[in-house]
Amino acid sequence: MTASTSTGLRVATAMLFCGASVPAVAQTDLAAAASDSAGGTATTEEAQPPEASSSNDGQIAEIVVTATKRETNLQKTPISISVIGNEALRERRVQSLLDLADGGVPSLRIATFEARQSALTIGIRGIVPLDANQPAREQGVGVYLDGVYLGRQHGLNAALFDVERIEVLKGPQGTLFGRNTEGGALSIVTRAPTGRFGGSASASVGNLGAYSGNLHLDLPARAGLSLKLDGVIQHQEPITENPFPGAVGFGYFHRKGGRAALRWKPASNFTNDFAADYALDKNSPFYSQLLNYNPNGCLSGGSNTAPLPLPAGSKCVTPGTAFTGTQGTIRPLLPGVVVNGDTLMRRVDIPVPQKVSRDRTFGFTNNLRWSVIPELELRSISAWRGVDVEQYDNSGGAHRVPVVNLTAACTGANCAFSRYSLADLRQRQFSQELQAVGTVGSLDYVAGLYYFNERVSDDAATPNTLGAVATVAGGVVTGATYVPIPFCTGTNPITANDFVGNAVRGCNIDRASKVRSRSYAAYGQVTWNATDALHVTVGGRYTIDKKEGELLASRNIDYRFDKARAAANGYKPLDEKWTRFNPLAVVAYDFSNRVHGYLKYATGYRAGGASSRTSDYRAFNPEDVKSYEAGLKTEFFDRRLRFNIAGYLMDRKGSQVDLSTIQPTATGNFNNLVTFNAPGTTKIRGIEADVTVSPFQGLQFGASYAYTYTRIPPVPVTYTAFCTGVAAPSTACTSAGQAINSTTVPQQFFIVFTPRNAASGSIDYSLPIGSSETAVKFHLDGNYAQATQAFDQFAAKADASFIVNGRVSLTDINLANAARFTLSLWSRNLFNEQYVYRRDPSNSIPAVQTAPVTGVPNILAVGNNGGILGDYGNFNTPRTFGLEASMKF
Repeated sequence: MTASTSTGLRVATAMLFCGASVPAVAQTDLAAAASDSAGGTATTEEAQPPEASSSNDGQIAEIVVTATKRETNLQKTPISISVIGNEALRERRVQSLLDLADGGVPSLRIATFEARQSALTIGIRGIVPLDANQPAREQGVGVYLDGVYLGRQHGLNAALFDVERIEVLKGPQGTLFGRNTEGGALSIVTRAPTGRFGGSASASVGNLGAYSGNLHLDLPARAGLSLKLDGVIQHQEPITENPFPGAVGFGYFHRKGGRAALRWKPASNFTNDFAADYALDKNSPFYSQLLNYNPNGCLSGGSNTAPLPLPAGSKCVTPGTAFTGTQGTIRPLLPGVVVNGDTLMRRVDIPVPQKVSRDRTFGFTNNLRWSVIPELELRSISAWRGVDVEQYDNSGGAHRVPVVNLTAACTGANCAFSRYSLADLRQRQFSQELQAVGTVGSLDYVAGLYYFNERVSDDAATPNTLGAVATVAGGVVTGATYVPIPFCTGTNPITANDFVGNAVRGCNIDRASKVRSRSYAAYGQVTWNATDALHVTVGGRYTIDKKEGELLASRNIDYRFDKARAAANGYKPLDEKWTRFNPLAVVAYDFSNRVHGYLKYATGYRAGGASSRTSDYRAFNPEDVKSYEAGLKTEFFDRRLRFNIAGYLMDRKGSQVDLSTIQPTATGNFNNLVTFNAPGTTKIRGIEADVTVSPFQGLQFGASYAYTYTRIPPVPVTYTAFCTGVAAPSTACTSAGQAINSTTVPQQFFIVFTPRNAASGSIDYSLPIGSSETAVKFHLDGNYAQATQAFDQFAAKADASFIVNGRVSLTDINLANAARFTLSLWSRNLFNEQYVYRRDPSNSIPAVQTAPVTGVPNILAVGNNGGILGDYGNFNTPRTFGLEASMKF
């Protein structure tokens, strides 16, 4: 990892944050998140802004939120939740969820799926699925928009509208939240209409050709109706130039969207919020660089019948295999290919075709609240949403398989490379939640019913787009030129079907599937306030999940019509039902007015599914989590110091893990990604701490820290050699797909994107100018994460990171008619730190061979080095900076 600044400057900055830093997030309570997001956007009267700002006398302001649908102090709520308020989002220049990947909340981890901007992998407390991109697989962390669960990770990086706050609830959810999740919930709460004329507008320009604009308009209430309109546009030119004719570069985005919110409040005890939104995200993947070449020192030579023995201590091994030797030739790099594992490449080495991906997200939500009597409030959350995706990802270029053997015979299409990942996804969901909330004597209660219905279809194809043409002089290859080769131009009858989208038209189809998921739940929670200090909470959730899925096509076989080959592949449609009861218990005690502790036991569950990447639509089972948590929340020195700490133990059974393995099919063996349940109990242990210090008015320091230990027990991995036909290649073969040999070796798996140590801090200072509200504000935040794995089957780690963001603003300049103007200079990744956040080592190790070879007792003992190239991966976004002007009126 390198940086454009000196080591001394980075060390000095790190020391500054360790000694004095302020969290850009505030701790608040679970019930507030449940009430405001699950029950709709909160009004100004219902919840205060979640910033841990100083009051007029320099104290840390108390944050009052609606805990379990009633007002509570965040410090007295027995759960761990981080809140990033509107001001903190602005200071950090958070335009979409991917901007939180720098680690502002240490226990929240966000990364792209593969190199694609719009499909995000989101994890909390070590619950991070690697491949939640599958239509029949659930996320481990629930993402909510105004209380509505978003079923897919696709489209999550759309532009954020006028967000009041983002809440990060840690640990299993269910008794107060819509969908049963294990790791926690990320809840986005937008601003509701105020019924008063006003609004805000902002415009920004920056490097990388960036510009953005926001407009938020509140209209006066009429006949109990209040309307709010939001519009947003965000643009950035490519980070990495790609001069292929007609192609876009890498790291580009153009996002825009609109939202309308209508509040009807005919009486003081009745509120109905309706909102509709639409967003379009045009983007291209980040560039996948070749980080090294043959890093494990694999050797060329040998054959299947006479393999090269593996030297003692060799790193040229594939996890889960029983290799005793290898064979094959390590191919030299194609001419022009650049190896760079130190810095972000701003221009591709070999230009490739690359279209703009398109992600559309849209929907409507209706939140109703009716206070029937003082002891009972009824609430309803109804929502319909959809996502449409056209994916184009050629970011790997010549840096991943297929590896070209450049010889004089290469004339283009016969030496093809540059795998283009094309896919379509269509998702529609409907959800309905009913809640009853109230207080009877010393009992506070919440009860709810939940229904979720989702339909998803997807398809994928991976054509090669470039061919190598050898340059030959005197019979010797001296170089190569690269030419585009036709792809997806056929008349494949599968692509004429209505389940296939635009991205893969004319292609050979790798896979296509559709699935319907339904979830039904009843939940409840009761808190007994036994004394003024002692509070006992019990709750539970009963969930029924049903999934019905079909694999429509696999490896260019149409399963709907070619029943024979579908059966030969072992295909079975998915038709499963799972039920769970998940209890919760909390004991909280107020030791004093400023010291509060709690003990919590909770359970969570993630439904099973099936992988459309497998030719048999291989099913996997649910996974279950038990969580034990203890926490302490404190304030000292007349509320000038706030310190909160929580420790937790989580045990997960049936962990869903992903393995690249060989699968036999009716058209031959192929390598694919299989999801299965790991045996034993996965251990997750952690500590989270937050501190805020306000020595005097206008200045705050603080820090947040998360320690996360994870371990999956070794998993026995079996590889099997299969016949390719009768007596081919062994006389023992009596039919294609017949198993001849197998090996089983324990393999260590890892939880991805979960650093052992992570920390974040910030400094905020406001200097008033004169007697008006005008002030100069300074903001600086730093975020550190230890190196961690990006793929669960490999021990190789990506880089550690330390990212600093900053902003200087002249705020609240008074204009006519009570309008206020703010001018800001901002920068993200201020020191231009460059690190690899995603490293894929799969192209650096020998391949497993599964076709028996005559004269070889067990082909599974011989690794194939012919496809070895090197690790490839993605760097973070470089330094961005710009000028922003905003106005409130």
